[in-house]
Amino acid sequence: MPAMKPPRRRLCILRLSAIGDVCHAIATVQAIQHQFPDDEITWLVGKTEAGLVSDLPGIRVVVFDKGKGLRAFPAVRRQLGGRFDVLLHMQLSLRANLLAAWVPARQKWGFPRHLSKELHSLVINRRVTMPARPHVLEGFQCFAHALGVPPFEPQWHIPIPETDQTWVEAHIPGDAPFVVVAPAASNPERNWLPERYAAVIEHLANRGITPVLTGAPATSELALAQKISELAKAQPINLVGQTNLKQLLMLVSRAAAVVAPDSGTAHMAVTQGTPVIGLYAHSNP
Repeated sequence: MPAMKPPRRRLCILRLSAIGDVCHAIATVQAIQHQFPDDEITWLVGKTEAGLVSDLPGIRVVVFDKGKGLRAFPAVRRQLGGRFDVLLHMQLSLRANLLAAWVPARQKWGFPRHLSKELHSLVINRRVTMPARPHVLEGFQCFAHALGVPPFEPQWHIPIPETDQTWVEAHIPGDAPFVVVAPAASNPERNWLPERYAAVIEHLANRGITPVLTGAPATSELALAQKISELAKAQPINLVGQTNLKQLLMLVSRAAAVVAPDSGTAHMAVTQGTPVIGLYAHSNP
């Protein structure tokens, strides 16, 4: 007799932020899709990070907008549309744990006890087995294993709209090699000194490689980019505050390399197979 197909399940993924961690989660979610193509997957994600995952094939995205405060919780509950078979609760923050309590699910899988914090243990009823100190990517893979996905090499298939590809082509003329320098992380303590970024930019320009600055539109990041440009003898293409997430993804996919501290841009580059020089003086490498 032919092997019976596993029953179709309704799965909810809860990973709100940040961009780098959402990149790690994509590989796990897509591995689950590959192993169980009939499962129906809903992803609860933050408003900013939705720009990266909203058009992933076969995934329904529900956006949690923390800017709405307490009103965001019932708004999400209304969008979820009934009870889930499984919730994969892949975040330890207090906000995410409170949200997990609002998600109706028969099984709520979370982190093991030695990693749990911020009331995490109170909102789950299953624990994923994982090492004592897993890398984020490794820890997320353990959630897939808990569902029956065998060991896998992480892969990413993130569509980039043609309009965003065209935008990049308009801002990076020609076929000359370029390197993305993303100088700012979400935690300023992770940032390198502007004069050293300026030295890297000069080094690249002297070798015929175009340096491209990228970053968010935050005042601190715009100021850092301006300082670097003032110190560098060679001027980079400054796109700080000008890209959406898909345009940035397209940029790093075309780049010869990315130079960045521990940041979302560095992790996005990994999803595209682009070499990364990671500056991890402050972060755990």
